[in-house]
Amino acid sequence: MQRRHQRRAMFAAVAVITAILPFAVAPASAAQAASRIAGYGKVVVSGSARLAMRTGPSLGYPSVGAIRNDGNVGIMCRVLGKPLNGTVRYTGLWDRLTNGAYVSDAFIRRGAFRIPVCTDTPTYVPPVYAGLSSAFRTATRPTHDGVDLSAARYTPIRAAAAGRVTRVRCNASTNNCDVDGSRNISGCGWYAEISHPDGFLTRYCHMYRRPSVSVGQSVAQGQVIGYVGSSGASSGPHLHFEVHAGNPATRANAMNPIWFMRRYGQYFG
Repeated sequence: MQRRHQRRAMFAAVAVITAILPFAVAPASAAQAASRIAGYGKVVVSGSARLAMRTGPSLGYPSVGAIRNDGNVGIMCRVLGKPLNGTVRYTGLWDRLTNGAYVSDAFIRRGAFRIPVCTDTPTYVPPVYAGLSSAFRTATRPTHDGVDLSAARYTPIRAAAAGRVTRVRCNASTNNCDVDGSRNISGCGWYAEISHPDGFLTRYCHMYRRPSVSVGQSVAQGQVIGYVGSSGASSGPHLHFEVHAGNPATRANAMNPIWFMRRYGQYFG
């Protein structure tokens, strides 16, 4: 009798989730569906608005439907994505629902249950594997908006994640990035920027020559986009790497790449 009640409870839970999420994919079994649910939350949006569900953790991903204000959601896991200031909180966390879609946690009122990290989401990887020679905004370099990685000249620079190239530029006070720079020159030298679907942007500076990619080009994670050099404001070969929470890149949205990469289990050095 007790097992019968347990089976009824599991089927009821699945029925509730399917009813409140019309875009949900039917689970293989009630037991499998129940085991995947980390917890429940309630959508909180202003007025009669609806919260869009998306295919990924940022506003840049396509919408696949919406959930009404005050509607319930079943949450499987969460992932770091584009930060938003919602009606409940300011956060960069996004919740993956039982139907596989994502909603910003900034609009979700949830209980005290612990939501696990999604383990199968795309990660960021270091653009080069090299030691850290200069950190983010140190006391001696408070305007240093990235990190310097001491890779050797001609080392391939790889895209930290898939995205679209938004900028390729020579940035040097001498207007010449085809030669080694120095501390007397200002600018990033040859550099490229990649905008990622989750809303973040990465910048790669001081390349040996013009980047191997062009504006508008889609790149895969790990794809070679250029080679380490010493152009611009550089006293020796290295890669200056930046992460920004938005496009265009500004000082205000610059993030510490060390802490950003640690979120994805990646470390420099």
